[in-house]
Amino acid sequence: MAYYSLLKRDEVTLLNAPFGKVVTAMITPFTENGEVSYENAAKIANYLVEHGSDAIVVAGTTGESPNLSNEEKLKLFTTVVNAVKGKAKVIAGTGSNSTKQTVELTKQAEACGVDGIMLVVPYYNKPSQEGLYRHFAAVAQTTLLPLMLYNVPGRTVTNMAADTTVRLAKTFANVIAIKEASGDLEQIARIRCNAPQDFAIYSGDDALTLPILAVGGCGVVSVASHIVGKEIKEMISSYYSGDHDKALAIHLRLLPLFKALFITANPAPVKGAMRMLGHQVGPLRLPLVDLNHEEKELIKKELQKLGYL
Repeated sequence: MAYYSLLKRDEVTLLNAPFGKVVTAMITPFTENGEVSYENAAKIANYLVEHGSDAIVVAGTTGESPNLSNEEKLKLFTTVVNAVKGKAKVIAGTGSNSTKQTVELTKQAEACGVDGIMLVVPYYNKPSQEGLYRHFAAVAQTTLLPLMLYNVPGRTVTNMAADTTVRLAKTFANVIAIKEASGDLEQIARIRCNAPQDFAIYSGDDALTLPILAVGGCGVVSVASHIVGKEIKEMISSYYSGDHDKALAIHLRLLPLFKALFITANPAPVKGAMRMLGHQVGPLRLPLVDLNHEEKELIKKELQKLGYL
C-alpha cells in the first residue's frame, strides 16, 4: 500500500482505469425482422461516446450475446471499432461456457482490431475454482490483448472467489481488470487488498458503483450509461476529486433509474428506454421479450423525472 500513499487519489484512479471510468455494455440493435442492424450499431456507439462513454463492450450480456452467432459478433466488433476508432476503446465480449470456443472467438476478435476482451465466468457448467482458473488461463495464454474478467453469479450460478481473481491477476500480465457484479463488497475489497496495485476493479452494477468506488473500484461497466453516461462520469470524477457530497447527490438522484432499468431481464428495460428517446434499437430476440405496459410506464416515469422526456 506504500505505492498508493505516494499518489493523490485521482492519480491512482487514472493508473487503475485502463478502459476509462465509464464503460458501456452496449445493446445490440435489430431490424424489425430480427436481423442485426449494423448501421444502427455504429450510430449508437457514436452516441455513447458523445455522452460520456470511455469504452464500449460489444456483445456482452446487454448486447444479447447468447442470442448472437459468432459471425454476427465478429461483424459487430469490426463495425464498432470502425465507428469509434480513436475516440473510445472497444472491448469484445467473447466469453462463453466453452473454453475451446472462447479461445477461438477471442483470437478472431483480436483480428478485428478490438482494444480488449471481456470474459464472463462460464455459465451452466458450474466449474470449480480450479476450473475457473484454468478456463481463464487458457484464454490469457493465447492472446496479447488485455482481459477483463466478468463475475456475475446471478447469471452464471458460479461465483468466482476473490482468491481466484487475485491468482489470475498475479499470474497473467494481460489479466488487468474485473467487472464485479457479485454484489459482495467484502469480496471486492479483498480483491483490492491482494491483487496487483494496477489491477482495475469495475462495478458491474450501476446501483453499486459508488459503494464499490469506496472499496477501491475505478469505474463502472454500465447499462444506465446509455441514458445518463455524462452524469455517471460526473459522479465518479466527483468522488475521486474529493467531493463526496456531490457524488452521493448524483448517485441518489440516479438510483431510481438504476433500479428501474432492472425491473425485468436486461436488456429489455434499457432497450425500451432508448426506444422512448428516439433511438432505432428494434426488438429483442427470443427468449427475451419487450416490456409490458406497466414496465414501460415505470421506465417512462423515471425518464420524465430526470427531464429526458
